[in-house]
Amino acid sequence: MTASVVVKNWRWMHDDGTFATAPLSFALKPGERVILRGRSGAGKSTLLAALAGVAGQSGQQSGELLVNGRMPEDARGQIGLVLQDPYSQAVMERIGDDVAFGLENIGVPPGDMNALISDALAAVGLDLPLDHPTDALSGGERQRLALAGVLALRPTLLLLDEPTANLDPKGARLICDSVARVAREPNMTLIVVDHNPELWQDIVTRELLLDERGITESPLTVTAPATLSAGRAPSRAPKPTEVKPNEAKPTPLLRARNLAVGYPNARVAQVDLDIDVAAGEILAVTGANGVGKSALALTLGGLIPPMAGGVSVAAPAPDGPPHKWSSRELARHIGSVFQAPEHQFIGSTVRKDVGLGLRGRSHRAQLSAQVDATLTEFNLAAQHDQNPFTLSGGEKRRLSIADAVVMRPRVLIFDEPTFGQDDVTRLDLVTSFRRLRDAGHAIVVVTHDERFVNEVADHQLELTA
Repeated sequence: MTASVVVKNWRWMHDDGTFATAPLSFALKPGERVILRGRSGAGKSTLLAALAGVAGQSGQQSGELLVNGRMPEDARGQIGLVLQDPYSQAVMERIGDDVAFGLENIGVPPGDMNALISDALAAVGLDLPLDHPTDALSGGERQRLALAGVLALRPTLLLLDEPTANLDPKGARLICDSVARVAREPNMTLIVVDHNPELWQDIVTRELLLDERGITESPLTVTAPATLSAGRAPSRAPKPTEVKPNEAKPTPLLRARNLAVGYPNARVAQVDLDIDVAAGEILAVTGANGVGKSALALTLGGLIPPMAGGVSVAAPAPDGPPHKWSSRELARHIGSVFQAPEHQFIGSTVRKDVGLGLRGRSHRAQLSAQVDATLTEFNLAAQHDQNPFTLSGGEKRRLSIADAVVMRPRVLIFDEPTFGQDDVTRLDLVTSFRRLRDAGHAIVVVTHDERFVNEVADHQLELTA
């Protein structure tokens, strides 16, 4: 059995009376495979959640939305959804149990589960023991686990929301190949949201574009992504240089020596790292999923202790390693952006969230002006009164960056800052990062975005297993 999709004049209204989208109308025949594109915040994730029957209670929908002629809530066993946030999907403590959870819910006999679980994990390249703890996975590994859990169910309608956003290039290609095999063999219907259509050009047959007017349909077109020229001046090389031991560099603002990193109570991910980042420099940290990039970012940011070696920040800064500083001292000197943006939201509105860190540091008028300028810089002025948790994935990412940047700490640590961004907002981030570098910040960026590395980084550190 395959799935048809019919959407007629459908739209979602939030509790505050605002609409997530214009009225939407389109139809998919059984077995069609499409890519859904649009600006960050256009409503793509809201539409996928509604198609999966999990749009939630914080709003109401109008119009018609049918899967195989039924409301999505009545067809859930036939629909598989991979969410945008990889940290919101794991429900069990071990990866084997996590994949088994869905199979148990649809009544698969226990004797048939092991083969389905193993096949699904192999399909997404997650080569780990079945009892491996889910909380020890990197963001990219969590994304693979989420997809494995859905693929094991063999749904007739597969909905993928930014499935490759947290993956290294090799992992992204593996995911696309896995989806291609599963989607083609049983003639599955597929809707994928991705800002990188070139990854899917051999899988999908057409493109749906979601904007303020609604949805328009067109044949798939893959064009070269928009970029900005690299570097700050014609004399600067467009490619970042690799970090080399004992290389002569400017006086570092952020320094690590003989550093070993890993999550508390977990294995050591990297050892013997020597890192220097001077004021006015951007260091890009790259590498495959699971090699310790996020653990390194948290360690450099003083949020977890090093397993060996040390981290220091040049004066004026508190004495001692950053992980022993107070939270107030950390916020003043090091700004961190986590891989999961929701983990750092504490304000009831976007504006309050950005302004909380400035309390006690500025006069009211100065605070208001600084918050306004930061919201404008990161394309969040229109969302200033929204609850942070109701933002789109791309908007949440930009808010987490705004939260870190508004206090203007000398050291900035970013984990996957371009996640969920369309071409326009991504280029705006490139401009913002160059501006921060020119203002003298020492910046570390963990990323899989090769274009972003070439456009903003002065140096590159590639971690290997």
